[in-house]
Amino acid sequence: MNKVWKMVIVAISVSLFAFAGMGHGKKMPRDFRMVPMGRAELLQSGNAKMFCPKCGMTLPMFYRTNHAATVDGKVEQFCSMHCLVEEMNSGKKVSDIKVVDNSTLKFIPVQKAWYVVGSSKPATMSKVSKYAFGSKEAAEKFASENGGKVMNFADTLALAKKAYEKEAAMIAKKQTMMAQKGKAIYEKRCQKIDGKFGSAAEAKAYIAAHNSCPGVRGKMLQAVALYLEKR
Repeated sequence: MNKVWKMVIVAISVSLFAFAGMGHGKKMPRDFRMVPMGRAELLQSGNAKMFCPKCGMTLPMFYRTNHAATVDGKVEQFCSMHCLVEEMNSGKKVSDIKVVDNSTLKFIPVQKAWYVVGSSKPATMSKVSKYAFGSKEAAEKFASENGGKVMNFADTLALAKKAYEKEAAMIAKKQTMMAQKGKAIYEKRCQKIDGKFGSAAEAKAYIAAHNSCPGVRGKMLQAVALYLEKR
C-alpha cells in the first residue's frame, strides 16, 4: 500500500472513530470540523435527524463539512461531500444542494459557494479536505492561512466523484472492522434489539430513543450501529 493511501486510511479512521454521541453541556473534543450543538443547523427531520443518513456519523461533529440536499422530495443532511456523492450515485433525484458557509455556519446554495480543497484542516470521509465559503475573498483568506486551492462547486464535485470509488472501498473496509468490534460491544453492553435497520443513523436513533446500550457513546456507539445495520 503506498503512502498516499495510508494517509487516506488515517483520515477516514479519524472521521469514523470521532466522538459521535455528544450531548448538551458536554465539553467537545478539539476538532476544527465540530461546532456546539446550538450553532448547528439541522435541515432534515425525523428521529435520526442528528445523524448522516449514509454513514451514521453525528452531524454537528463534522458540521463544517456538512452538505444538504432534497432527495426524492425529502431533505437529507450529510457529514461530507463524499456522502453527498454516495447519495447522488444511488439513482435518486438529488436537487437543491446546499453547503455550510464556514464564515457564517449557515447553509448556502452550492452555486454561491467557493471551496478550499486540500487545506491542512482535517478531511471528512476523504483524504482531501473540502471547506466552503460564501465569498471568494473568504475562501482565498482561508487558503492563504491553511493551504489548499480555491475551487467552485462543480470542479470540487468532479474531484470528489473521481475519488469516490477508491475512498468508498477504504471506508467499507474500515466500517466492516468497526462492525466486528460493535458486535462484541453489543453482546456485552446492550439490551437485545430485534429490529432491522436500513442505516447506522436509524440504529443510533433507536438506541438513543430506547436507551438500549447504557453508557455506550462515541466511537463505541458508532461501532454498534454499524453492526446492527450490517447484521
